[in-house]
Amino acid sequence: MNLDMIEAAAARMAGHVRHTPLLNAPLLDRLVGRRVFVKAECLQITGSFKARGGWSAVSALSPEARKRGVIGYSSGNHAQGVAYAAAAHGAPCVILMPSDAPGVKIANTRAYGAEVVLYDRATEDRDAIGARLSADRGLTLVKPYDDPQVIAGQGTVGLELAQQAAEAGITQAPVFVCCGGGGLSSGIALALQARATGLQVRTAEPVGFDDMARSLAVGARQRNPALSGSICDAILTPSPGELTFPILGRLAGPGAVVSDAQALQAMALAFTHLRIVLEPGGAVALAAALFGEGLPDTVIAVATGGNVDPAIFATVLERSA
Repeated sequence: MNLDMIEAAAARMAGHVRHTPLLNAPLLDRLVGRRVFVKAECLQITGSFKARGGWSAVSALSPEARKRGVIGYSSGNHAQGVAYAAAAHGAPCVILMPSDAPGVKIANTRAYGAEVVLYDRATEDRDAIGARLSADRGLTLVKPYDDPQVIAGQGTVGLELAQQAAEAGITQAPVFVCCGGGGLSSGIALALQARATGLQVRTAEPVGFDDMARSLAVGARQRNPALSGSICDAILTPSPGELTFPILGRLAGPGAVVSDAQALQAMALAFTHLRIVLEPGGAVALAAALFGEGLPDTVIAVATGGNVDPAIFATVLERSA
């Protein structure tokens, strides 16, 4: 993985994914006592940053591989990203999704033309199911984070962020990134290492599913004791990626951990002050930036996704009213 791959991914996705804004709200800054800048990937095509990795991976395939088709597995955001890219390239697409994924994500993935195969994330092995389907149908597996082209695609967030931070006069700041397997975090870290050395990635995870934070603390990959049980479904993974963890171990700061309640509060504040819609897993980095202790005067958070079930979002707004 290197900057050349990230720049090549950016060139392939030009005109197909959005250049998302870096937002700031003075009233929110006043509320928390620091400047908080938010990279709004919730405004990305498909509603999350995963459109970048999906496009990067599918566009890098040979014409023969695209004709056979692709397979991915995801609780919803990677699913939509791969399905969107596959449809645009005329490639058949199969997506494995946990049966407890939000209904809106399952529906949207199907709407992009993908065949959705549901599984029980607590009792079934998605890797085994994916390997079997891939072998039976000749599909190319696009992993959600442990794939060089996916990491390169996610790294384009870092290219944009480096430029936007420079334009805003930000030279030093932690960059909180919602973290599951670490594809986005590691891609951004690689881009910032080359383009904005004063910005350092800090992963953000929900309590009880902080495998990356624990892994960074001890220098070895750790596993989560459970695979479900947090409202932040988008970033619940078994353990850090084999490709992503070494990158983050070298480039990232300490991992941050927030509660589900803090993620929900961050969703409400994002809507009130920034007028953006976040899903719980997509708000974890913002929660870390808003509620973390001992932070500098300026912080950045990547709001990674906005594919929230309407009922959950309505509850968030009711509680904040």
